[in-house]
Amino acid sequence: MNYVTIKPSGLLDKSSTNDIRQDVSDEIAEGAEAILLDFQEVSFMNSSGIGALVALLKEVKAKQKTLAICSLNAQISMIFELTKMNDLFAIYQDLNAFEQQYAATLAASR
Repeated sequence: MNYVTIKPSGLLDKSSTNDIRQDVSDEIAEGAEAILLDFQEVSFMNSSGIGALVALLKEVKAKQKTLAICSLNAQISMIFELTKMNDLFAIYQDLNAFEQQYAATLAASR
């Protein structure tokens, strides 16, 4: 089982999430089992970005793959909490936390 990290930056809106959606589709087509969206460089997310992320999650789950997010800033974390998106997504504090959980999951599946 392998994963790929995608690092969006700046504003997450409909346009930028379309780019992310294409990147995720390409990575899954190349064999990625899991995608980690590292939000460390994301400064803001608007409502169209929220909707696009939910649609992306549905697409990834339909392909029986995993989508996770890490490194949310305080503002985006609050948006996730207010919209209950934190209940939908696997969210990690940072890349290291994701990698530790990922390694543990791999070890348990063997």
